[in-house]
Amino acid sequence: MGDLTGRTALVTGASRGIGQAIAIRLAAEGAAVIVHFGTDDSGAAATVDAVERAGGTAFSVRAELGVDGDVETLFAGVEADLAGRPLDILVNSAAAAPAGPLGVTTRAEFDHLFAVNVRAPYFIIERALPLLSEGARIVSLSSVATRMANATQASFAMTKGAIETMTKTLAVQLGPRRITVNAVAPGATRTATNGVAFDAPGLTEQISGMTALNRLGAPDDVADVVAFLASDAARWVTGQILDASGGLFLGPRI
Repeated sequence: MGDLTGRTALVTGASRGIGQAIAIRLAAEGAAVIVHFGTDDSGAAATVDAVERAGGTAFSVRAELGVDGDVETLFAGVEADLAGRPLDILVNSAAAAPAGPLGVTTRAEFDHLFAVNVRAPYFIIERALPLLSEGARIVSLSSVATRMANATQASFAMTKGAIETMTKTLAVQLGPRRITVNAVAPGATRTATNGVAFDAPGLTEQISGMTALNRLGAPDDVADVVAFLASDAARWVTGQILDASGGLFLGPRI
């Protein structure tokens, strides 16, 4: 156990993929982790089990995001788990997947994207403020989709652009409490959930060829960056968007 011993973290969307890796990584550094999940009971249980088998402490809280009462449901569980302790780390990892390009995405899909990817983290942070300790850490997940023109992810990229603007604004607002607010922008990251998509012939090679470090990302690559931002080593970093894409689409290889 290490740098985060004695601290408590809430990680949304921690039942699988990047969120799961973040929860396990923060626990490895000593944090007690509240594992939020929407519908994947078995995935959340797997996250808690992985933390406990490694000697850490974790609790799971179920709350579907993007629906009425989502934040209230989440924090009823969070406050029960905290039992009066402060919340030291908040990681907004939960997100709805890209729905489709302009002309394909329906109004309902568009509204759902913004409800989960923008509205939920905004009001989760607002609701967490009375619980957050002085010098707490807030980290939200963005995406390299905000700096790459990808017509198939227009609505998704818009939600992540909102997260980046929120990050900078809240860093200024919460700075007097020594609360840092940052975002991490992953690129193409292969997880157990999306792995099938990368099995399309030639896709992995194509994306790797556009990446400076010449491979797809893994959840642990992103989790390590989040753990840094949650640590004391990042006390002077706030209002920043850290690209954790391995250098995806930086420019042509000469």
